[in-house]
Amino acid sequence: MTIQDPDKANIPVIQLENVSFSFNKAPVLKDVNLTIHQGDFVAIIGPNGGGKTTLVKIILGLLKPQKGKVLLLGRPPRESCKRAGYMPQYATGEKDFPITVLEVVLLGLLGATNCGPFFSSRERLKAMEALERVGMADFAKRRINDLSGGQLQRTLLARALVSGPEILFLDEPMANIDIGGQAKLFDLLGELNREITIVFVTHDIGLLSRYVKSVVCVNQKVFFHPAAEITPEMATTIMDEHCPMELIAHGMPHRVLGRHDAARHHAQGNGHQS
Repeated sequence: MTIQDPDKANIPVIQLENVSFSFNKAPVLKDVNLTIHQGDFVAIIGPNGGGKTTLVKIILGLLKPQKGKVLLLGRPPRESCKRAGYMPQYATGEKDFPITVLEVVLLGLLGATNCGPFFSSRERLKAMEALERVGMADFAKRRINDLSGGQLQRTLLARALVSGPEILFLDEPMANIDIGGQAKLFDLLGELNREITIVFVTHDIGLLSRYVKSVVCVNQKVFFHPAAEITPEMATTIMDEHCPMELIAHGMPHRVLGRHDAARHHAQGNGHQS
């Protein structure tokens, strides 16, 4: 059964109620209310330093908010995080380790199973299946420092998938990938979305593909938009109050000129916004 099953479509997989987080007394997120349902393909957008990665880490339980309630897959994150896959932002230093593609993927089982540092033939088979799923099985024995940016990202995606997650989080997954590689990765994520809820973070608002179903704008406050198209109602203040934005959504450019009308969004969004 896929998550597009009508009986599953309205199940909330992420719920935040009145969540606030500060770092060294500096506010990062303020009074966030957000609900994301099973089967969604969500783009989290916003400026650098606006709180996008912090929001994801709070959802996963990697950070604890000073205020508010967080549920992931219906449970507190510490109880459900093993059912989630996380692909952190690509770091250039990751390619410097003397490790093979298969070994990278096996690392994704360390937090999800009790296999320890030694992996059984069953775990290795699971890792190969994950590599097959992302089109990297032929590269299993290759060193990661020999990979292109797109190949490395697919390897890291396999690492996030190997534990069989119900929801997948990706932080800047298109970084260091050319246009062709981005299209291929989005196609792959579109296929995965038939079975897995997907949430990805990007500061590049040109990266909303046809697969995206909803958008979360983050700049201390959070606004949820139940569609991939950007309308004039979305405030430029969520990104940069001095600079209008261009967005490519479904292959069409949209100029963002208006401001968020919080009251109107509350009325239209059925409580999904803060």
